[in-house]
Amino acid sequence: MQVLTSFILAAFVGYAGAWYFGVVEGNFALLLFLATVVTGIYWLAERFYFLPQRQNTATLLESDATVRRAELGKQGISQVDVDVAEARGRILAQPWWLDWTAGLFPVIIAVFFLRSFLFEPFKIPSGSMIPTLLVGDLILVNKFHYGIRLPVINTKITEGNKPQRGDVMVFRYPPKPSLDYIKRVVGVPGDEVAYLNKRLTINGKVIETVTLPEFFDEDMMRYFKQYEETLGTHKHRLLNDDDRPAFVPGADDFAFKQNCHYSVQGVVCKVPQGHYFMMGDNRDNSLDSRYWGFVPDKNIVGKAFFVWMNFGSLKRIGSFN
Repeated sequence: MQVLTSFILAAFVGYAGAWYFGVVEGNFALLLFLATVVTGIYWLAERFYFLPQRQNTATLLESDATVRRAELGKQGISQVDVDVAEARGRILAQPWWLDWTAGLFPVIIAVFFLRSFLFEPFKIPSGSMIPTLLVGDLILVNKFHYGIRLPVINTKITEGNKPQRGDVMVFRYPPKPSLDYIKRVVGVPGDEVAYLNKRLTINGKVIETVTLPEFFDEDMMRYFKQYEETLGTHKHRLLNDDDRPAFVPGADDFAFKQNCHYSVQGVVCKVPQGHYFMMGDNRDNSLDSRYWGFVPDKNIVGKAFFVWMNFGSLKRIGSFN
């Protein structure tokens, strides 16, 4: 078992290392699922096989020690050369290969349950959601708001709430589902979304904006125009960059691209059933549905709702719209 366990642990470490150095495309959900299964098997084996064996061995040791003390007592010897309590402790102690498997199972299954069905942490890697979310924000995502999904295969088992315009949503990036993206829901199934000359229109209604003081981006060391926009029940801020054109350069080929019309003014799209149109709040610095298309319902991960840490600014902690 020591050799087998060493091989299994080495395989996990090797996979994690290859993922870290970019040799393979990692899948943390799958890795956590496999870790839960493997440590769970060891935990069951420990509880129902290995531990009872050690307990039986310890019981035999105590019986033998009792008999030996009785025999030595008949010979007038009251002291023995074996510390039974210490020996029992050594016998009952988990060997390293069980300590690193069965011993970790309670922690791993708790993390697996929380991450898969309740809340999952994410780190914001880019500025596409500025000013709502900044680079380095550590956020929590509600995994059950849009319905509970089975981990790894992502099959929905409860319906939950429908995504609404204005929700900040984490989803699997359609061109590469192994990547998680975060954007704002702008269009729901059946909507006609137009983003022309940097003005958003949904189903023929212009989404009004209120001008706010300019936003200073500390990373880029420049100011951007800032507005407040209301999508559904959500009021949020957005940025525009006057140096960027209104048209969408280099849009990819994607499913239902025939639903979109591109022009020098921007893009107009009809959102197909079971799909969503996503945009970043940093409108001119966001790779979103204008470029790679619609997000299918099966790609939804959850609703982002809380910044739990930003090591560069503790003032960032709190909920957001």
